[in-house]
Amino acid sequence: MTDETTEHPHAVSERIGPGSVSATRIAPRRFEGLNERGATVAIGGAELEGEHFTPGELLKLALAGCVGLSTDRVAARRLGDDVAMTVWAHGRSDEESNRYTHIVEEVLLDLSALEPDDRARLVDVMGKAIDRVCTVGRSVEGAIDVDTEIDGTAVH
Repeated sequence: MTDETTEHPHAVSERIGPGSVSATRIAPRRFEGLNERGATVAIGGAELEGEHFTPGELLKLALAGCVGLSTDRVAARRLGDDVAMTVWAHGRSDEESNRYTHIVEEVLLDLSALEPDDRARLVDVMGKAIDRVCTVGRSVEGAIDVDTEIDGTAVH
């Protein structure tokens, strides 16, 4: 992100540091997000056609990604390195207040091979991992009600 000769249109800030990201306007109601590692994401209004994320979808994606990363090692340690896991974040903004008030995180993975006690223990450990290390969730805590389910079991 600090190289001014790159092919992206992002203006360079003197304040760029670890964790910095940018959003640069590339067309009316369309922006390109960029991180310091060069990854990009298309951002646009919900009314636009095409492949892009809205800012609200990115918020939910950040929550889902954080839950996934927070629980990945715990799940892989118990279920194997090839464990299939998908994390969804569901919710719409409240039109009256124009803000997100409630988001449901849903962790989909198959725990049916575990004994009931082992399953309950893993769900508990995964829930604690989310509480302990999901920075995004901890950051929105109190501002947005976030409920989490792991394989159909509520964990908060």
